[in-house]
Amino acid sequence: MTTLSHDLVWWITVVDLPAMAGLFWLIWRTRQDSETTMDYLQTLLERRTEQLRDALNAFKLEVAKTYASQNDLRQVELRIVDHLLRIEAKLDSTALKAEALKAKSE
Repeated sequence: MTTLSHDLVWWITVVDLPAMAGLFWLIWRTRQDSETTMDYLQTLLERRTEQLRDALNAFKLEVAKTYASQNDLRQVELRIVDHLLRIEAKLDSTALKAEALKAKSE
């Protein structure tokens, strides 16, 4: 072998192989860390999704228990409309009386 080939073999053995092994180890370690982190995040996401589902179901149940039914709303609407009609009738009679007083005073 020539001197160039001995230097090349020495360079590959001493410098390139450890550098390549270090890079390989770094890539492998980064991949392992990424997979571990992805597994953790997936588990966390599934847990939080389940908690949100439970909270939404509890809210739906609370809404179903506490909100008024359509019949209740119709009854309240009828009471309000009746009361407004009575107020309107009173205002109309007051306006007619005011007009009559104004006509007498002229």
